[in-house]
Amino acid sequence: MHFLLIIAHDDEFKPTEDLIGDIVKWISNMQASGVRVDGNPLRPASEAITLRVREGQVVHTPGPFSRSREQMCAYELLECATFEIALEAASKHPMAAVATIEVRPVWTTLSKH
Repeated sequence: MHFLLIIAHDDEFKPTEDLIGDIVKWISNMQASGVRVDGNPLRPASEAITLRVREGQVVHTPGPFSRSREQMCAYELLECATFEIALEAASKHPMAAVATIEVRPVWTTLSKH
């Protein structure tokens, strides 16, 4: 089963070299264990464009879809047998101690058609 880790932090967050090193180690460990499928940091939310189609018209809005204090800054896609295993892997991600990680199961039925 796939799980998406949605990693978010507020505007005040500044990563340290130690934190980046710890993230690289986490990635290496998750890849070695066969859990990590993909993941990357995201460019700043200020560079996002939100797109909607309303009444046949494409509407672009500068910025992220959410105006919350915390914005998504990275994602990780994991493949785990259970939600508990995904939660355990997420709890070991260094960003869990300094930011927020939402762990969300991914629907896979659509990709099988």
